[in-house]
Amino acid sequence: MTLDPVYPTQILPLDDPAAQELALALLADDQVIAAPTDTVYGVFCRPDRPAAVERLYIAKDRPPQKAIPILISDREQVTQVAQPPFSLGAETLMTEFWPGALTIVLPARSHLPAILTAGQPTIAVRMPNHDGLRALLRRTGPLAATSANRSGGPETHSAAEVMAQLGGRLPLILDDGTPRPARNLASTVIDLTGPAPLILRRGPLADAVLARLAATDAPP
Repeated sequence: MTLDPVYPTQILPLDDPAAQELALALLADDQVIAAPTDTVYGVFCRPDRPAAVERLYIAKDRPPQKAIPILISDREQVTQVAQPPFSLGAETLMTEFWPGALTIVLPARSHLPAILTAGQPTIAVRMPNHDGLRALLRRTGPLAATSANRSGGPETHSAAEVMAQLGGRLPLILDDGTPRPARNLASTVIDLTGPAPLILRRGPLADAVLARLAATDAPP
C-alpha cells in the first residue's frame, strides 16, 4: 500500500457526538485517526484489520519491524488482545497502575495480524488515564495506537502539533482542548513475557513498577 491521496484533515472536539460518530465511521472503514491520551497524542486504527494497520505504518513512516501497541478502555478488554492467564506480576501492575502511563507487554492472542505484532508472539497493552478517550474506546473496542508523530519526529502534545507533522496523512484529529505539557512523557513499557521483568522504556513509572514487582515477589 502507498500513502493515500492527501486528506483534508479535520480537527474536531473529542467530546462532540458528531465527531465521535465520524471517528467510528472512519475506523470501521480502515482509516487512521489521531486523538489525545493522558501522555502524548496518539494515532489509532482497528488492530484486527491489516489494511488499517498498514495505513498507520505508512502515515507515520514507521519501520515495519516495530510492533504497534494497543490501548484499551477497561480490564475486560485486555483478554480481547492478550492471552490469559496472566502472571501475578501482570495482574498486580494492572490493578495498581491502570489507568495510567504503564504499557505491559503480554502474550498476544493468536488471531492478531502479524503486521500488528511485527511477527512476534507478544502485544503491548495500556489503559490510558483519559476519560474522554476511554469513553471512545468503550465504543470501538481495543485500538492499535502509537504516538502521533512522523517516525523520528518529536512527540506531539496538542492537535496543532499533530497537524504540523501528520496533516494530510489522516482524515481526523480529535482535540480535547488541553495541550499536554512537554513533561508528560510517553508511558513506561515493561515486558513480562520473559524469565524476568524487562523495562523497554523507562517513562515516568519505571522505578515504582520495579519496586512493586519486587514487593510482590518477596516472601511474606
